[in-house]
Amino acid sequence: MSQRMNYRPFLDAMRTHELLADWADILPEQIARGLNPKRYGDLPRWQQALDALPALNLASTQLDTSRVGGDGPIDDATRQHLREALMGLHPWRKGPFELFGVHIDTEWRSDWKWERLHKAISPLTGRTVLDVGCGSGYHCWRMRGAGAELVVGIDPTPLFVVQYFALQYYLRQPQVGVLPMGIEHLPEKLEAFDTVFSMGILYHRRSPFDHLFALRDSLRSGGELVLETLVIEGQLGDCLVPEGRYSKMGNVWFIPSPATLESWLRKAGFRHIRLVDVGTTSLEEQRRTDWMRFHSLEQFLDPTDPTRTAEGHPAPRRAVFVAEKP
Repeated sequence: MSQRMNYRPFLDAMRTHELLADWADILPEQIARGLNPKRYGDLPRWQQALDALPALNLASTQLDTSRVGGDGPIDDATRQHLREALMGLHPWRKGPFELFGVHIDTEWRSDWKWERLHKAISPLTGRTVLDVGCGSGYHCWRMRGAGAELVVGIDPTPLFVVQYFALQYYLRQPQVGVLPMGIEHLPEKLEAFDTVFSMGILYHRRSPFDHLFALRDSLRSGGELVLETLVIEGQLGDCLVPEGRYSKMGNVWFIPSPATLESWLRKAGFRHIRLVDVGTTSLEEQRRTDWMRFHSLEQFLDPTDPTRTAEGHPAPRRAVFVAEKP
């Protein structure tokens, strides 16, 4: 493994939290499984791109602005070297990021999602936070910038973990970590986090209730869930179960109406449930860029009717709920 993929500072930060210390002790074995090069053949190539990053120091670090990153005095040749190394980690899904004048224009304008939700949630100052399905950690950095004491991101995709380490190489925030795993790998009944985010995950789960229970069991009593997922317009009880693909995705199982999702949250044991945002995803928020050259939302929609997916389903519409664990 690349020497730049060093979890020790983050694990040391975890061990300062009593409820996370035992998990931190078993994490090295879990990390090794999640970053096994025999399982992920592209991992050595991504690690080579990570090792190719030039050694630079940020003059300032920005975690509380739309473009996470920072700046510093470097010449054009070094900036081009940096860009090429970062491009070796294509595709970049969540962002944007800015490093020494290199703008990583990601597929998703994740900063727009953050703007829609951050004023509606409990302040993150001093809180211990879990971000499920965090990708390269864009929202993890924003959570730290909002004052979170410790941010644990989890995502089973090794490329995103390497992207996180590319950012961490410059941002140097040991209180932020992205672990190569899914929520099913968390210790049972952990009950350690003040705030848990699950954004863009629920519709990928074959059992939405098992996911809601897992989120609940990771929260302390009185902790807050921030849940963002696909929804359809409809009444209580309405739910789309695509028989084939949805927006060209094969792993979409349940898309409820907001009223139905609220009832699911109640049944899963949450209280003080609030719908804080709902709206259709725009072609400006999710799109192809130089940093993500594969198909994106525009190619997933009906070319003659952008209100429908390529399969004829309602176009992606997303809702954000905030709820509390008793």
